[in-house]
Amino acid sequence: MAGAAHPGLVGIFGRPYLDLETIVFERAWGNASGPASAAIFPELHEEICLALAQMPLDYTGGSHRSMDIMPEARRSEALVDYQEVIRGMTDAEFETFRSLSDDPRAIDASRRRELEFGEERAISLSRRQMQWLKIRFGVFFPWKGYVELIPNRKWEDKSNAEGKSFTRAAEAFFPKTIAFVRSLPFASIGRCNIMGLEGFDYGTVHRDGDPADQSAPDQFITVVPAANKRLYLWDDRCTREVDVDSRVYWFNDFDYHGVRADPFFRYSLRVDGVFLPAFYRSLEERFHAR
Repeated sequence: MAGAAHPGLVGIFGRPYLDLETIVFERAWGNASGPASAAIFPELHEEICLALAQMPLDYTGGSHRSMDIMPEARRSEALVDYQEVIRGMTDAEFETFRSLSDDPRAIDASRRRELEFGEERAISLSRRQMQWLKIRFGVFFPWKGYVELIPNRKWEDKSNAEGKSFTRAAEAFFPKTIAFVRSLPFASIGRCNIMGLEGFDYGTVHRDGDPADQSAPDQFITVVPAANKRLYLWDDRCTREVDVDSRVYWFNDFDYHGVRADPFFRYSLRVDGVFLPAFYRSLEERFHAR
C-alpha cells in the first residue's frame, strides 16, 4: 500500500507516485544521445502545440462508466457515456451511427445488441462517429486532443514493442519529441501518445485495471512539458484526492486517477514500455520504502 497516509492507493515502492524529473536527466542511461536537462521542455512544448494545431485529433475516455473502471463515488462525473448511448439508440439512430463508421459494412446491424464499440472494444469509433455522439447526444469525451505517436490496439499490449513504430505523421510533426522519447530510459517502447484536454474539461476518475490482478505496476513515464496539467490520484478508501506535483512522473495506473479542470487546453506525453534494468534499480534504491 502507499503508506498509512493513503491506504486506498497501491502506489509504487510505498509512495503514491514517483517524481522522476531529476533522475531521468541524471545520466544517459545507456542511450546514445538525449537531452542534457529539462531545458528541452520549452522546445518540446512549442513543437507539440504547433503539431496539434495542424493535425486531426482523436477523442478518448468517453466510456469509463460503462467500462466499470470508475469508483462508485465518482461515476456521475462521466456525464453521458457513449456505450450507454449506443445501447439506447433507436434502429434509425443506429443506422445513422453505422453510416458514419469508416467501414459500415463491418457493422452487422442485426447483431447490434451483441456489439461493443470504442476504446478497448472490437470495433473502433471513427472521428465522425465521435463527433456525432458528442453533438447529437451530448457524450462527454474528456480527452479531445488525443494523438497516438506509437499506436497500440489492446491495453494489455502497451508495453510490448514488437511490430510497432512511430507513425508517419509522428515522424513528420514531432521530430524533437520523438528524439526525446528515444532518449528516455526504456529498453523498449510499446506505446506513445499525447493526451490533451480542452479548456474547462476534466479527466474522469478511473483506473486502468484492478490492483488485485496486478503483479507489478506497469512501467511508463508521463511528461508535462508546460507543467500545467494537474493529474491527481483518488484514494477511494479515504475519499481523498492526492495531487501529482511533477513534470515527469510514474504512478500506478491501477490506482484511480483523474485530471482537474482548468480554463485552457493542456496535455501530457505518455510513454509505455519496459524500463532499462539500471534505471529500474536506481528507482528501487532511491524510492523504495524502508
